[in-house]
Amino acid sequence: MSEDRTYVCIDLKCFYASVECVQRGLDPFTANLVVADPDRTEKTICLAISPAMKDLGISNRCRVFEIPKDVRYTMAKPRMKLYMETSADIYSIYLRYVSPEDIHAYSIDECFIDATPYLSLYRMTAKQFAAMLMDAVFKETGICATAGVGTNLFLAKVALDITAKHVDDHIGYLDQAEFELTIQTHMPITDIWNIGPGIAKRLAKFGVYDLRGVCQMDEDALYREFGVNAEYLIDHAHGIEPCTIAEIQAYEPSSHSMGSGQVLPCGYSYDEGLIVLKEMADQLILELVEKHLVAESLSLYVGYEKEKDAEVPAEGYFDGGHGRRSIGARGNIPHTGGTRRQTDRTNLHSKLMPRFLDLYRETTRTDKPIRRINVGFGGVVPEEFATVDLFTDPEAEAEEKSLQKAMLAVKDKFGKNALLRGVSLTEKATARERNEQVGGHHA
Repeated sequence: MSEDRTYVCIDLKCFYASVECVQRGLDPFTANLVVADPDRTEKTICLAISPAMKDLGISNRCRVFEIPKDVRYTMAKPRMKLYMETSADIYSIYLRYVSPEDIHAYSIDECFIDATPYLSLYRMTAKQFAAMLMDAVFKETGICATAGVGTNLFLAKVALDITAKHVDDHIGYLDQAEFELTIQTHMPITDIWNIGPGIAKRLAKFGVYDLRGVCQMDEDALYREFGVNAEYLIDHAHGIEPCTIAEIQAYEPSSHSMGSGQVLPCGYSYDEGLIVLKEMADQLILELVEKHLVAESLSLYVGYEKEKDAEVPAEGYFDGGHGRRSIGARGNIPHTGGTRRQTDRTNLHSKLMPRFLDLYRETTRTDKPIRRINVGFGGVVPEEFATVDLFTDPEAEAEEKSLQKAMLAVKDKFGKNALLRGVSLTEKATARERNEQVGGHHA
């Protein structure tokens, strides 16, 4: 395999918590700080904890009640707008050293950089190059970072996740030889990027617990078990990743979808859930109009409150570094819903809203409290592909679209809460509060 390229994967350490510490003049490596909403119950998830708290053995993204009672800490209310602005500032620092074509933002606090052309330019080794970027970020923002260096994107990510934790400079390095020596036999296998507890459990059926075991498995058996996804598993088990940043940036999906979801603050009744559904569908339809798109299918997911005796999972928890979750939890949550293909492609509220309501009424249970609702559109294409039939009233449709665009113009100028439907003024509605949030948290 060719190793003529070098990639760097940089992660901002405990990002949200570090930003809050910097804002308060605290050292995140000595101060105990939790990013969580104090207005919510103790079951709310901590969006981040400071490195000092992680050193105490507290799990990242734990729930507030899981923090030991003898640990004193500061609770910071989430400020998503601040975190996004800080992330953008850090991205602009990277752009002083590298071209945007060589950066792939993986998340708000993590990115990949193709360092290949810059090592000769700056006359540095790959580790020196990573250290230069990390130092620049720290000097200007006070945010510490860790990094992984590898000869492909996968090796850089694994070097970040595993190797960087065990070196003094917090910069891990993996080439093919080092990967085969140290990572192929690493356990637990769930430490490896993109291998969660579900995949690990399926591999365990074959007596496989590390990547070397995957390499030794019969490939036909892997394809029977995992289908086409076996190809990624086999490549990664051998330390292979042919994809480049250039290919990621050039990628265009063959189909598009869009969606929205929220976890409700408490168990909602059937009728209360219907209120939230109407709000969510209304906003998603307006998003179609705003982006000049139409959809050919719609989907609904309604998740219900779990029984009390199912709170503690029998198989324990999985912590992938970005939060702890119960193994098999998603499969244990009772849910209903489905996907419906439409006879037309449209973005008209008068057509789409009744279809969402029908799907809700046909599939949603009335005897269990609702805790999560997701709505979505599939087969999303540009508006010029909207369909018409002999019963279409062009004038009525033009009038409705004009009204939808007027609503968007008002919201754009005066804020999302400047114009609301009456349903959003009821007690259990959530749209007004969510319109002031980013990603379900206070902006």
